[in-house]
Amino acid sequence: MDFWDFFWLLVYWFFFIVYLMLLFQILGDLFRDRELSGWWKALWVICLIVVPFLTALVYIIVRGRSMSERHYVAATAAKSQADSYIREVAGGQSPADQISTAKSLLDSGAISAEEFQTLKAKALA
Repeated sequence: MDFWDFFWLLVYWFFFIVYLMLLFQILGDLFRDRELSGWWKALWVICLIVVPFLTALVYIIVRGRSMSERHYVAATAAKSQADSYIREVAGGQSPADQISTAKSLLDSGAISAEEFQTLKAKALA
């Protein structure tokens, strides 16, 4: 196998992996969509099996905007859940809030620089 055979093999594998990622993204979006009926979902899946590249292209053109909106809503919900969990574990404050509170205590002279470093290390741990 010479260099160019290896190069084209890498290119083919790259596009195959990109296609698989796109396919799983489309399938995840199909089953995440609550407005689409089961029959439409089944039709999209069948089309993805029969004519995969054309169906993926049509899906992105037709449902791309709503796909990104659903992804944004899911990401926002996951972030808010993570933030609430962090606040719960940290006693109601995020690490940034804990550090800013410690910094204000340091600036007011209520704690020393060593205590500030200790509180900062605790918040970041």
